[in-house]
Amino acid sequence: MAFDGRQPPTPSLDTVIRRYILFHMPRVSKFDEEKILAAARRLATTHGPAGATIEAISRSLGAPTGSIYHRFASRDVLLATVWLRAAAAFQDAVFERLAGAVPRDAGLEAALYMAERVREDPGEARLLLLHRREDFVDRGWPATFRRRAAQLAQQIETELRAFSRRLCGREDVRTVRVVAYAVIEAPFAAIRRHVAAKESPPPYVDPLIRATYEAVMDLLLRGDRS
Repeated sequence: MAFDGRQPPTPSLDTVIRRYILFHMPRVSKFDEEKILAAARRLATTHGPAGATIEAISRSLGAPTGSIYHRFASRDVLLATVWLRAAAAFQDAVFERLAGAVPRDAGLEAALYMAERVREDPGEARLLLLHRREDFVDRGWPATFRRRAAQLAQQIETELRAFSRRLCGREDVRTVRVVAYAVIEAPFAAIRRHVAAKESPPPYVDPLIRATYEAVMDLLLRGDRS
């Protein structure tokens, strides 16, 4: 074909913009990490960790499995992230209350918050109270996640020891165990059956938690060493 010397037509501004968007603008991911984590959490909450398979998560999102593996190296990494997020959020909220200015009042607030937290986020409660950490992985926890889980376990010990010191000037093993019972274990026992039944803890749970906490504090603070 002979060249006739004419210049190609100048593209319109609209064409230039479209070309720029097509070739230069980063694409917004339809299935980002947060959406995948939310889908995995919903499935684990409803069907247990075993129900949160990659295939089930893929169907829930309408996403190819490759999109999930592109962001999470394995199902173990994905579900470990779900568990660690839930555990960290729960512990941070409880220990924020435990750090209140008046130790005895702060302990009661933390204990009562257990039931309040279940009412606010029952899914989180089912993840943490009805399943073991080990239930969330098939091949063992990856090293990075094991370290983070160990840090969370250490946080519990550290915060309870600090609270015991503030409360009664002691942090011996017996005192910390008694404090743990009043602040964490007794409230967990009061709410767990309701979590398992997928129901909100009824109002009478709060006076039970309060009465147990106050009784334990009376024993502890009057120096009963029996």
